[in-house]
Amino acid sequence: MNVLINYIKVCIAACVIIGCSKKETMNVNKSAAEILGNPDYPAMCFGGFRELTRDSVPSVADLKEDLNILSAMGVKILRTYNTTGDEQVANLLQAIREKKVEDPVFEMYVMLGAWVACDIVDDTAVHNQGNLKWIKSEIDEAIRLTNEYPDIVKIIAVGNEAMVHWQGYHVAPNVVLRWVNLLQELKKEGKLPEDLWITSSDNFASWGGGDPIYHKRNLEKLIKAVDFIAMHTYPFHDTHYNPHFWLRPDTDTMSNEEKIKLAMHRSVDYAMAQYQSVKNYVSSLGYENKPIHITETGWSSKTNDWYGPKGSKATDEYKQKLYYEEIIKRCEEQNITCFYFEIFDESWKDDRNPLGSENHFGLITLKGEAKYALWDLVDQGAFDGITRNGYPVTKSFNGDKEAFMKTVLPPRTLEIIESE
Repeated sequence: MNVLINYIKVCIAACVIIGCSKKETMNVNKSAAEILGNPDYPAMCFGGFRELTRDSVPSVADLKEDLNILSAMGVKILRTYNTTGDEQVANLLQAIREKKVEDPVFEMYVMLGAWVACDIVDDTAVHNQGNLKWIKSEIDEAIRLTNEYPDIVKIIAVGNEAMVHWQGYHVAPNVVLRWVNLLQELKKEGKLPEDLWITSSDNFASWGGGDPIYHKRNLEKLIKAVDFIAMHTYPFHDTHYNPHFWLRPDTDTMSNEEKIKLAMHRSVDYAMAQYQSVKNYVSSLGYENKPIHITETGWSSKTNDWYGPKGSKATDEYKQKLYYEEIIKRCEEQNITCFYFEIFDESWKDDRNPLGSENHFGLITLKGEAKYALWDLVDQGAFDGITRNGYPVTKSFNGDKEAFMKTVLPPRTLEIIESE
């Protein structure tokens, strides 16, 4: 009898130890301060919509497929854009929670975006006034989701490119500041997790890195109020809007591949220069220690618009791979988190033009084809057994590099541009 009792005690003790170990593993819960700037926590901008409109919202099951792909790539932080209007973000957080239950070592954190836009009065945009009802609903839902998923939501971003003047819906910094201050106050009151970080995700110019027109007192207050600066940089778009960095000198002795590699290196230099311009401005205000991370940058792989064969010749999978690899490497070297834009193609962004560049920033197509940037991972078997929409993750162009390299064009020379 004593032997039996002792055996039962040993079994109970073992179960307790195993249970505690599993519980501890499942409760991996790092703060924003621990994951941002940490190369072990790669980040990605996320949208899981698969159709021509956002009316068809990806289900929890759909999003768990996406999480399998992201996890296979090593991604551990996702950035979203809005909290209301559809259920994608709520479904994503539920999917992450279910994945954490199913797999004790699964880790994924979210930078939760709350959409901000100006008010419209008599069909006129009022840029110093936000759409109060809309913004409040976005912020309220961000608060609710953060408190429901405190182990997943680590950052709230008030607005996406909400202050940059070329956005038709832009607002003045005081509008964003109001809601950032509200969230910071809720943290102090214990109504939000104390280690939650608050920011606004915006273009580098909006953060003072460009035109002095943005250098306003309320921007200075906003820089002080946020926990870190979340900036965007897009050399891709500037191959059209500000192309001098992109245009190659007359280097006819080089191969096309060499010309392209130099252009993409210049593109990353351009992005990092915009990062430095923000850092310089923030430091000039006395906030030298304010963290700054790149929360959006990317490169489209296909287009029929200004960036294509009849324009800056910027789009193809080869250039996308070069940009993706070098911008990530450069950011890691400087302890900068780079939220790459984006993981999947989304066709709703330019639904009337299937070849529009906005539809093709993803590293993976709607049919589950990994673009050239991810071919090595396919070869390594990272996606074996993983599907999306019923498609296995395979290589684009059926893995035929020679075929896709025929789509790759070098930038034009400065001399040609100036002669036109």
